[in-house]
Amino acid sequence: MVDLSNENVIHIQKDGVEYLQFRKLLEYRDIINHAYSLGIDKNYRTAKANKEKLTEEDYQKALQDYKNLCQVIDSKPEHLVKTNQEHTDKVKVVQGKVIFNEPDFNLESYNKTDGLITNQKDIMLATTNADCILLLFFDPVKKVIANTHSGWRGTLQRISVKTIKKMKMEFNCNPEDILCCICPSIRKCHFEVEKEVKESFKKEFQDIDTIDEMIKETISNQKWNIDTVKINQIILQKEGLKLENIIDSKICSVCHSDLVHSYRVEKQGYRLNTALIELK
Repeated sequence: MVDLSNENVIHIQKDGVEYLQFRKLLEYRDIINHAYSLGIDKNYRTAKANKEKLTEEDYQKALQDYKNLCQVIDSKPEHLVKTNQEHTDKVKVVQGKVIFNEPDFNLESYNKTDGLITNQKDIMLATTNADCILLLFFDPVKKVIANTHSGWRGTLQRISVKTIKKMKMEFNCNPEDILCCICPSIRKCHFEVEKEVKESFKKEFQDIDTIDEMIKETISNQKWNIDTVKINQIILQKEGLKLENIIDSKICSVCHSDLVHSYRVEKQGYRLNTALIELK
C-alpha cells in the first residue's frame, strides 16, 4: 500500500476503507470527527455534474461508500449534510438536519452553496472534490466547524476568507483560534491555465506582494502554473489566521491520482472524493 502519511496527515486503512486524517485535528478527537476519503474505486458523487439524478444503482453505490466511511470513523450516515457545489462564494449556516434518519443529499436548500458552517453536534458537513481545494475549519474555543469547497473559481472569489468572515459574524469566532486544514488537491506542479485565467488571478490578488512567485509561465510560454494553495494560505493569514494553524496535507491529486480522484487525469466521467467534519 502506498502510504500518503506525512508530518501533517495520517493515511489509515480500516475495514477496506482508506482515508486521511489531520494530526492536528486528531488532538481534538474527543470533540470532532473528520476524514478525507482515498481510493479511486470509491465515488462520493450523489448527482450528475448538471444536477440530474444518478441512476438508482449509482446513487446506492455512492451512499454505501459514505456509509462505509462514516462507519470506520465512528459516525453515522444520517448525520451527513452535503452541499450542491457550483463554484460559488456562498457559505451557509446549518442549523439542523432536514431529513430525519437519512443523509441530507441533493437538497434545494443547499443549491449554489460551496461552504457549510455549524455549531450543532452530530451534523457531518460534507464537500467533494476531484482537484479542487477542500478546506476543513475548526474553532476549538467556540466549538464551530466549517467545510468549504474552493476550486480556482472559488479561490478567485475568496470563499475561504468569506467562510472566516461568516464564522466571525454568526458565532463570534476569533480568527486567531481557527484551524484550517487543506485537503489533497491539484498543486502548482499540475495546475496549468490559459492567459485569461492567469490575468484574473493577477488582477484579483494584486494585494499579495509575492503573487508573481505563485504564477509561473510554462516552457511553452503559452500557459501558466498557479499555486492556489499558497494563495489561500496568504489570504487566510491576512484575515487573521495564524500561519501555524493553516495545515496543508501537501498532497497533489494529480501526482497521486492512483489514490485521489483528479478531473484532469480522469476527464469525462471523473469521480469524487469527500471531506467530512463533525462536532461530536
